Parts: sequence; structure tokens; C-alpha cells
Amino acid sequence: MEKIKSFLHRKNIVISGKRYGVDALGAMALGLFASLLIGTIISTVGEQFKLDILVEVGNFAKSMAGPAMAVAIAYALQTPGLVLFSMLAVGAAANKLGGAGGPFAVYVVSVIASEFGKIISKETKIDILVTPLVTIAVGVGLSYWLAPGIGAAASSLGNVIMWATTKQPFIMGVLVSVLVGMALTLPISSAAICAALGLTGLAGGAALAGCCAQMVGFAVFSFRENRWNGVISQGLGTSMLQMGNIVKNPKIWIVPTLVSAITGPIATCLFALEMNGPAIASGMGTCGLVGPIGVYTGWLSEMAEGTRTAITAIDWTALLSISIVLPTILTMILGALIRKTGWIKPGDLKLS
Repeated sequence: MEKIKSFLHRKNIVISGKRYGVDALGAMALGLFASLLIGTIISTVGEQFKLDILVEVGNFAKSMAGPAMAVAIAYALQTPGLVLFSMLAVGAAANKLGGAGGPFAVYVVSVIASEFGKIISKETKIDILVTPLVTIAVGVGLSYWLAPGIGAAASSLGNVIMWATTKQPFIMGVLVSVLVGMALTLPISSAAICAALGLTGLAGGAALAGCCAQMVGFAVFSFRENRWNGVISQGLGTSMLQMGNIVKNPKIWIVPTLVSAITGPIATCLFALEMNGPAIASGMGTCGLVGPIGVYTGWLSEMAEGTRTAITAIDWTALLSISIVLPTILTMILGALIRKTGWIKPGDLKLS
């Protein structure tokens, strides 16, 4: 056993929830953002302004989603260079063979292939041949063996969530909004989760509501401590910045979570707000305004397909209300109430 531990330590293989569930999953979201999501935004701008070059650039970026995710995951797992670069082929295979659930297939296959690559790395005199050969062989082999099933399972789970949200919009609106919103604030990736599950439609709208409630909520709730720097860093960046303060005083999480429980069902039941852009945008909230932009790109796609005739004032009202207006107003009200209880002391929300 000691020999095994020593070998794993030498190879920098750390079997832990943080390494696989936080580092790798968070990096996967960055890979998706740097390919599929930014590509969608670029191509959408190109389509709106009739700039074919931007459409082409965006399509190139979107086509690299699988390789980008795999390399990002391998980078988070601290793989050697040859393993890292070999993951391009692995990501492409896993994403393609995983179908609609490709992102989750890429995640599973990339983690395994990366660790196998690390095991074999620098163990032979012909490392430059053996390491990429083993990494690609393991990754692509697993892609053929596992990716279709993993992708189908992830896609099916996402479909069940979306189906349940259409059947029980109030209950699921609350659950999806609260859970995805909390995932966004926790040191895991709500964006990667939404992408892996293909969470769009009404459920995607609820997820967007939960993420915006956390980000805008913490930005507004902590305004007296962090002022405008806090608004920008949390409202346009990430509410994850408050994680250290949450550990110290979990009660500061009550207000944003309550807000998400309110705005989620409002999104599903009152506004019927749907996220029909990239699934990753469902878990991004107001980070770089990616969530609202995702809804907008979904509207444009619907218009191109003929399922939507126009973007109405009601559509904009729903999007702005769920993304910014309601989280701001509700947080101000609930925040003032909870501060009066004495549960939250001055400075509890201060960012270092």
C-alpha cells in the first residue's frame, strides 16, 4: 500500500473530491466558455451585423468545444505537456461520441485518460512516442466504449429535469433555481453541470434565475461593505467570492437563496422564461452577462427557425426582471430584515 501511495504521489495523482469535483469540473466550464459559449456570442454578433467573418470565427470556436474541455481538465489535473496536448484528440472523440450529453462524457473520459497519461509519462526512454500513444489510445478507446452511454445518461437526466419542470413548473422552478444557484456560489461549476445535462428550456430559465439571484443578490446585499467594486466583482464576476465568508457565517447565504426560491417559480410560472441558447449559459447567471445573452441568442435561433415571430416588450421585461430587477429589490427587502435579527454583523460580507 505504501508503494502505491508513493507512486501516486510521485505521479501527482490526487484522488479527491476537490481535484475531480472542483478543480476539473471548474476547468471544464472554462474550456466550454472559451469555445462553445464565446463562439456562440461571436457568431451571434456576426449574424446580427451581417459580418460573415465573425460568423465563421464563432463557428470555428464552437467546433473546438470537445478539445477545449479536455485540455482544460487535463490542465487542472496538472498533467505533463505531452499528456496535455494529447487530450485534444481525446476531447474531440468523447464530445462527438457523447452526442447531446457530450460535455459529461468529455469530463469522465478526460479525467481517466489524463491520469493514465500521467502514470505512463516519463517511464520509458521513448516517452515522446509512448505517452501520447497511451493517452490517446486510452481516451479514444474509452470514448468508443463509454461516451455514448454516459452522454445518453446525462442527456436523459437533463430531459427528465426539463420535462418535470414543464409538468410542475412551481416546484421544479424552486428546486432548479435554488440548487443551481447554490452550485454557482459553491466552489463547483454550475455552468459545467448545466452544460453536461443540456439544461435548457423552462428548466434553463429557472437555473438562470437561481444564478442571477445569487450573483446580483450578494452584490446588492454586500454593498455597504464592498461598494461598487463588490457590485462589479460579484454581479458581473462570481458570487463564489463570498464562499470564505459563508464558511465563517452561513447565515449570509440565506437571503440570496431565498431570493432564488422566489424568482425561480416566477420565471417558470409567470414569465415562462426559457433558456434556448447554449446550455452552459443557464449556469452562468450575470457573469459577463452571459446568461441574459444566452436567452437572447435563443430568441434569435427561434426566429431563424420560424418558431418565434418577434422579440416583444414582454420578453425583455421578463428577462430583465428575473436577471436584475427582482433579485435587486427582493435582496434589499430581505437583506434589511435579516440584518435586523442580528444574525449578520457589519463586515460579515466584506471581501478581502
